[in-house]
Amino acid sequence: MNVRSELLATLADAGGNYISGAALAEKLGVSRNAVWKAVKVLESEGFSISSITSKGYKLNEDNNKLSADLIFPLLNTKEIGRNIKVFDEVDSTNNVIRELETEKAPHGTTAVADSQTGGKGRIGRHFVSPPGIGLYMSVLVRPHFDLNFAPMITAATACAAAEAIEEMCGSKVMIKWVNDLYMNGKKICGILTEASLGLEMRVLDCATIGIGINVHSIGELFDEELRKTASSIEDETGVRLDRNRLCADILNRLEVYLGKISDRSFLRSYRERELLTGNMITAVVGNENLIGEALGIDDNANLIIRLPYGEIKYLSSGEANLCRIVK
Repeated sequence: MNVRSELLATLADAGGNYISGAALAEKLGVSRNAVWKAVKVLESEGFSISSITSKGYKLNEDNNKLSADLIFPLLNTKEIGRNIKVFDEVDSTNNVIRELETEKAPHGTTAVADSQTGGKGRIGRHFVSPPGIGLYMSVLVRPHFDLNFAPMITAATACAAAEAIEEMCGSKVMIKWVNDLYMNGKKICGILTEASLGLEMRVLDCATIGIGINVHSIGELFDEELRKTASSIEDETGVRLDRNRLCADILNRLEVYLGKISDRSFLRSYRERELLTGNMITAVVGNENLIGEALGIDDNANLIIRLPYGEIKYLSSGEANLCRIVK
């Protein structure tokens, strides 16, 4: 690590407490002038740092700069997030991971961005991704399980993200099958998994898991129509989360939940949060619009619905493009 990175990690470890310039210089093995220069570099990059002559330096709690140097020390994973790249702006973090995958990036490689110019939603929708507000991240996974388990990657990811958000803000997070997280009836997170099949089409070669979360207050950044259905964690709870800590917590939980796919044990958590179950819903399946009662989630993470004339259907995430509760 260079002086800048070591200084940032040291300030982060201090938990908001001041560290004197002399102590920092001794710890980093550099001069106090080198510490001061590194602080100025960090400030120029957007990090919020306070300095008091008699106390030293501290990383402020209102710091809103995403950084691999702040995320990495919070990881307790073996592979997920261990190769992590953080960007100010990209077209799409999923696209970044796909490019890295062609370069043989390892399992768990993660791309995080402060903003996206071409954020992806399902069925070609645009995911609004303004700077300083959300957490936009994608993870490359090279699964060790059969292709039949591939549809459950999104569901497992939803559980990991829901639990991380809930733990940090203290408010309930629900999952709308298959890929959206909701608070108080409004969407705060979308998940998009893009899979790549092996040459024999019987194995999952790799998958890119994209997660987009509205973390801080969206204010007027979303148009009026979008604000009717979408919100943010801060707007719904009044809690302003640390995006670096949230990123690390999601990655930590994601590694655990991906390990639970083969035995399906994660489905208990998913079912407890799933909000379509018990409601009459509409579903778009191919070119057909269906209306039925959502009965629950089966062991393959499919949505079970009962049509008005009694037929039971099992909808996979690949065939059902849009499901909504009938108002």
